[in-house]
Amino acid sequence: MAETKREIERKYEAGDGTVLPDLTRAAGVAAVTDEGVTELDAVYYDTADLRLAAASLTLRRRTGGADAGWHLKFPVATGIRDEIRAPLSETLPGSLAGLVRSRVRDEPVRPVVRLRSRRDVHLLTGKDGAPLAELSVDTVHAQRLTGPGEAAWTEIEVELADDADPAVLDAVGRRLEKAGIRPSAAPSKLARALAETGALAGAASTEDATGAPGSAGHAVLAHLRAQRDKLVALDPAVRRGLPDAVHRMRVASRRLRSALTTYRKVLDRTVTDPVGEELKWLAGELGAARDEEVLGERLAARIDELPDTLVLGPVRARLRLRAVARAEEARRTVLAALDSPRHLALLDALDALLADPPLRPAAARDAREVLARAARKDLDRLTGRVAHALALDPGPARDLALHEARKAAKRARYAGEAARPVLGKPAKRFAKRMKAVQSLLGEHQDTVVTRTALREIAARAHAAGETTFTWGLLYGREEAAAAAQERELPGLWEWAAAPEIRASLTR
Repeated sequence: MAETKREIERKYEAGDGTVLPDLTRAAGVAAVTDEGVTELDAVYYDTADLRLAAASLTLRRRTGGADAGWHLKFPVATGIRDEIRAPLSETLPGSLAGLVRSRVRDEPVRPVVRLRSRRDVHLLTGKDGAPLAELSVDTVHAQRLTGPGEAAWTEIEVELADDADPAVLDAVGRRLEKAGIRPSAAPSKLARALAETGALAGAASTEDATGAPGSAGHAVLAHLRAQRDKLVALDPAVRRGLPDAVHRMRVASRRLRSALTTYRKVLDRTVTDPVGEELKWLAGELGAARDEEVLGERLAARIDELPDTLVLGPVRARLRLRAVARAEEARRTVLAALDSPRHLALLDALDALLADPPLRPAAARDAREVLARAARKDLDRLTGRVAHALALDPGPARDLALHEARKAAKRARYAGEAARPVLGKPAKRFAKRMKAVQSLLGEHQDTVVTRTALREIAARAHAAGETTFTWGLLYGREEAAAAAQERELPGLWEWAAAPEIRASLTR
């Protein structure tokens, strides 16, 4: 079973003559205890072209010390990483293999560097005896395992204790630097080992195409590249069940698909349409988990809004049971999709598209002209859908039309956001107004989905002999909310699609 630890640390250069200063003079540090010396032996794994290192990920198998086992580290911010640990075994545990799959794809990981360290550990504690940080002086010997190459150095590592105030790292750092001990230029031992043993000669060298600066191709490819990178980076976060990860990954897939559709004048659709269909599939697989999460939160909030006298029967218990069952099913669906060959093929297709994009003649034109025209076209599409929905009487047909308008609003918003680096404030204002329309229509669609769920829950409650009063009451409130949103739409749309908004999207 893998476990996660948030690692917050600072690294400093040290040499044979380095002497630690009196760290009890650092603010908050009351005592420094010598914890002895530990011998550590770690083998670092990566693909032949060092894909994990390129993404600042670290995968190692280490013996010695209290945390012997497999460790996978993800960067969070400068000096902060999440370390996923798994028990010691001869082969890479499946729990960690899945977390690197979006990076390594079908490429095997193999030993690339071995680090043997002599770690002299010192525990820093506060006045109450609580641990503040662990300072270690590490004498490191690095050996390249894919060819000849060795290196050696000494460094000081200061790692914050669990639940300790990060300010202690600043205080200790000031004492070290006052003593002439400087921060390390290397972000990690692995990065330094790869550089100093010559292992970086095998690093991945494939680069994405960029297009001519200022051209539509350059702008569109930059947008696609950013969303592709998010899609790949969020894969392990979804697997780990991190908050909002499914939603963010779904948004990235939708932004990619939307861009491929919006910019058909820039990229050949005979190449991009199949990729777009696969992105639609991925968003659908992710959707089950996200939709159930949103629905559960919405229903729980609606129940909490009711007076206790109107919550009749085991309403909350039934909702909890449903949420747990649906969440487990949705998570299985998501993980099956991420583990499928289809998902890896999609990631490979996106890489191939960006490395050798099927650019059309419009890709060479001025980015401002092409992106503005694309945004106006998406606005025209949305205008038609809103007009069609408003012309219908309330009911299922209008609900469906409003849902289609919502999707068009989202696409127009994405077009505005993609154009912002090129068009600036006009694109920002356009995207903001399209988002307002999308949000209102999204709330309306939520009422449609919620009402469907309420009918299903009420039917099950009735079959179990429970009162359905509360479920019916909630249904009525959702109907009222939908009606209010439909009344609000014409005024919001008049503001969002005002003539000056369209006029601002000109070259």
